[in-house]
Amino acid sequence: MPITAQLDAFGKPAWIALIVLGFMVWWPLGLCVLAFTIGSGRMGCGHHYGHWQNKMDRMQRKMDWMRSRMGGGPWNYAPSSGNRAFDEYRADTLRRLEEEQREFREFLDRLRFAKDKTEFDQFMAERGNRPSPDASQPQG
Repeated sequence: MPITAQLDAFGKPAWIALIVLGFMVWWPLGLCVLAFTIGSGRMGCGHHYGHWQNKMDRMQRKMDWMRSRMGGGPWNYAPSSGNRAFDEYRADTLRRLEEEQREFREFLDRLRFAKDKTEFDQFMAERGNRPSPDASQPQG
């Protein structure tokens, strides 16, 4: 069994003790253990992807709403460069990038849904395989 699994069995106090011992032995060792515990999420203060992703999604929705409210006004695109061919190229490129961004966002949503569905199906399968509490007690 790896050392991380053994320490995880004891929980956060074991990791804190290892960090303190690491600092007592040699401070860079303690710093490495601290960075590992935070980065791996063992202290509950790493990996805030979901939190930040929600904030970014909310900001993107607000930006999309603002863009739709402004329509084709002067705020929607950069001012003319004086070269119509370049302006058309820039507008086409921006439209293409916005479309790719939308498609990528939809892909990420489908990916998250598939991951959630897989985890839920696994949970339901494990739940269905465990014996019910009533069946394990003998009737007397």
